[in-house]
Amino acid sequence: MARLSHSIAILTKLQVSCIFILLTTVIPNVEATTHNLTWKVAYEYKYLDCFKKLAIAINGQTPGPHINAETPSHYEDREIILSDWYHDSAYEHAVKLSSKPYVWIGEPQSLLINGRGRYQCELLGVSNRDQCNGSSTECSPDVVKVKPKQTYRFRIASLTSLSALSFQIEGHKMTVVETDGVHVVPFVTDNLYIYSGETYSVLVTTDQNHSRNYGISINVIARKPETPNGFAILNYEPNPVDAQHLPQPPPGPLWNDTDSQRNQSLAIKGLPGYVPAPPRTADKVLHLLNTQNTVNGYKVWAVNNVSHALPDTPYLVALRLNIPDVFDPTPAPEDYDHSYNIYEIPENTNATTSTSIYRLPFNKTVDIILQNAKSMGGDSETHPWHLHGHNFWVLGFGKDKFNPSTASLNLENPIMKNTVPLFPYGWTALRFRTDNPGIWLFHCHIEAHFYLGMLVLFESGSDMVTKPPQQNMGCGKTKNYINP
Repeated sequence: MARLSHSIAILTKLQVSCIFILLTTVIPNVEATTHNLTWKVAYEYKYLDCFKKLAIAINGQTPGPHINAETPSHYEDREIILSDWYHDSAYEHAVKLSSKPYVWIGEPQSLLINGRGRYQCELLGVSNRDQCNGSSTECSPDVVKVKPKQTYRFRIASLTSLSALSFQIEGHKMTVVETDGVHVVPFVTDNLYIYSGETYSVLVTTDQNHSRNYGISINVIARKPETPNGFAILNYEPNPVDAQHLPQPPPGPLWNDTDSQRNQSLAIKGLPGYVPAPPRTADKVLHLLNTQNTVNGYKVWAVNNVSHALPDTPYLVALRLNIPDVFDPTPAPEDYDHSYNIYEIPENTNATTSTSIYRLPFNKTVDIILQNAKSMGGDSETHPWHLHGHNFWVLGFGKDKFNPSTASLNLENPIMKNTVPLFPYGWTALRFRTDNPGIWLFHCHIEAHFYLGMLVLFESGSDMVTKPPQQNMGCGKTKNYINP
């Protein structure tokens, strides 16, 4: 079996920048099963929210298709993919975000469940009404088929570009059992808060009146909603699905109930016997302040007053081939001025841009303290942070500024995840082991924030990684290393 890094190309300033090359670290004596998959990728016109738009389809499906892993389970699976949908393209968003004065991309037009959603067609001008086709079969809500008196495992993933969501099923409670591939001490909830990049498994028992169907809904949280709720149908077979008599979707919780959102995150604990306890102490601590700033009059997002600018040449290739002048060798800042007032916009909002990275010792324990603050828009946003190449222990969440002498940290049974929210005017404490050699992104999973520099990179043990093959040359200065 091989441990793989991502192979990712990121659109930055309207140019493709290759970040990572797919390399392997071989772990011997582990058998693996090989599956051959054939993908046909095409552009197709879709009515994902009843608004005609060009979309990428894989084997004729948008989104999808699913790749099913055969694992023992007592329950049938139901896959639920949540996403938000803009009528503007990513290129149009990039132009807005890169403009001076700054132009925000706005809220998404629709929320989708398994690729289907709704759009308020009355918001369109008369000339665009023909693009909004409510009679199309693609505009009907997704139908999740179940049988009465059964328990199902709903595997829920959030692929949103902006929206944090709440997921709920009319008349049904959910038992949370897994998140980001890690077992959870089960707990019951009426709704599931899920942030961009997260995955969850919940158990749902179909023990309600079996003569009718039930509504499934998602609604925006952590931002003032301007997008209609997403809607799907829980279909108790053999009941028909009548488009004229759809079940009432549950409204969902208040968008700005931060305490409820934080409390659910605090309720997620690692299941003993499946999730190892973290090391009791850390070898290194990084304090990362999240702020919105300006650079030369352009609005950016920054960490410790540095907005990251990705170079054209992949970091890992530059290090393995000793390519000079690819990135700033100055160490990235590991802390910030703790006199910073997180409740006020500073008089001087200027930040710097840099390509610098964090050089961490290999096979050590590192703590990350994420600290939130007021943005230039006058509020403090929820940021879902995602780490590549590692899982981390979630030690705790708190309000206000992090204080190590008073912070309540869970060192007994914290969950391990790869994506975690940072709540408004609060902190999130994480711990991880630098045991996977390479260079790994740690970034806000909101695409606009990532694009505007809200990311850092951790390097550890990169000298242990296999040198990149010739097939991976071509980005930035690697062009000079292509053999004739």
